[in-house]
Amino acid sequence: MADFDPSVTLTRDGRVAIITLNRSEHRNEINVDMTFDLADACLSAQQDDEVWAVLLTGSGDIFCAGTDESELASGWQEASALDRLRVCESVASIDKPVVAALNGDAIDQGLEIALACDLRVASTAASFGLTHLEKGFIPWDGGTQRLPRLIGTSRATEMILSSRILASDEALDLGLVNLVTEPEDVVSRAIELASTIARHGPTANRYIKEAVMKGLDMTLEQGMRLEADLSFLLQSASDRAEGLASFLERRPPTYTGK
Repeated sequence: MADFDPSVTLTRDGRVAIITLNRSEHRNEINVDMTFDLADACLSAQQDDEVWAVLLTGSGDIFCAGTDESELASGWQEASALDRLRVCESVASIDKPVVAALNGDAIDQGLEIALACDLRVASTAASFGLTHLEKGFIPWDGGTQRLPRLIGTSRATEMILSSRILASDEALDLGLVNLVTEPEDVVSRAIELASTIARHGPTANRYIKEAVMKGLDMTLEQGMRLEADLSFLLQSASDRAEGLASFLERRPPTYTGK
C-alpha cells in the first residue's frame, strides 16, 4: 500500500489498514494538506478489497490536538475556510469497521475524528474534550452530532458547553471509549481488536455497520426493516454459506469477501 508523506501514512497489517496521522512535531494538528492526505488514505483503504478493517492512530504521544491554529488564523472568517479543513466525513464514509487507537490526547477536531470511528481504544494517559467555545467556535466537524449519539444528549451538551476535559477513566465510564490500556499497548490492542473483526465475513461486517449507523436516524420500525433487508441480502453471499459450513465442520472459516 502507498505512503502519503509526510502528514499521513498508510500501511497494512494482514487484513487491517493502518492510517497514521504523522505530524507529531505539530501535535498531529489538522491542516489543509493533512485533510487531503487523510481523505486519500481513507479512500485507498476503502477501495482495497484486501482490507477488511481499518485502524486510525497518531504518531508520537498525541492522537490529535485539534486544528492547526495557523490555518484558522488565515481567513477562517470565510464561509469556505472550515469546509477545507473538514476531515471526519472521509473517516465516517469508510464502510468497513474503523478502530481508533487513541495513543494520546484527542482534543477538539481530534476528538471529532475519533468520534467518526466505530470503536475507540484509548491510552490511560489520554485526555478528551471539545473546547471550541473557549476559542469562540462551536464544534464544526461533526462533534455536536456524533457525541450525543454516543454518550447521550445531556452529558454531551454539558461536555461541550463547559469545554471540560475528560480523563480516560471517565471517558470509559461514559462510553466515549470502548477500552483503556497502558500507553505502550494502545496500538497493539487496537490492532488485535481490528484483526479479530477482520477475521469475520467482510460483507456481514459492512451490513452490521450500515444497520447500526443508518438505524440511528430511523424509527425502530424502519430500522428493523433495514436489518431484515440486509439479513436477506446476506443469504445470497458465499461468505454466509462458508461461515455456516465452517461452524458445522468445526474449522476456521475461509472468507473471500463475496
